[in-house]
Amino acid sequence: MIKRVKALSYIITGFVSILIVSGVLFVWIGNSGETTVSADSRVYYKGSSETCVALMFNVYSGSEYIPEILKILDDTDSKATFFVGGSWVEKNESLLKSIHLMGHEIGNHGYLHRDHASINEKSNKEEILITHKLVKGILGEEMNLFAPPSGSYSSVTVDVADDLGYKTVMWSKDTIDWRDQDVNLILSRATSKLKAGDLVLMHPTEKTVQALPLILDEIRKARLTADILSNVL
Repeated sequence: MIKRVKALSYIITGFVSILIVSGVLFVWIGNSGETTVSADSRVYYKGSSETCVALMFNVYSGSEYIPEILKILDDTDSKATFFVGGSWVEKNESLLKSIHLMGHEIGNHGYLHRDHASINEKSNKEEILITHKLVKGILGEEMNLFAPPSGSYSSVTVDVADDLGYKTVMWSKDTIDWRDQDVNLILSRATSKLKAGDLVLMHPTEKTVQALPLILDEIRKARLTADILSNVL
């Protein structure tokens, strides 16, 4: 009888442990506004700078909003990093050059916005390498920062990025501006409890353009500077 009770106790303890771990994972995955846990120690979710934050724009669409974003950044002497998709680059060569000429950093966002966690090593490599070659052919520079589309990656993705000389980057603050077209919400997600080393994810949208001056103002109030990602990491 005692053995049965002990066995049942072990089973219950194991089940509770699984639930606790699952709960922790759920909280992490569900917290899309601010991610603070990395599933891979090689992936950057935050920078080490003590004075700067990084504004990161993932670009596959919204080309019409980029000139105004560039103007706002220029007017406030701010810098940002633009993670560009290869299929976007093919159609927006002049805009890519404008971003680069204004002193902003260019990062790799894959070619077709694929789910990198679900594709094999060969496809991961193709997605990164095709975009790398496209940007290098236009700007004459090597990229070394990779942002997986939708934040989806596997250990294979990180291995491939490493082999190609890339750092894999996520974010500490996600505005989710591609979905929620609300200036105040975008502002809050970008600047709530803002601190040095934060990586703020955005996209070129109409409401993001409206929120950007407010975001930059909050960054200044916090006595921080918006700089390129390489300087923040």
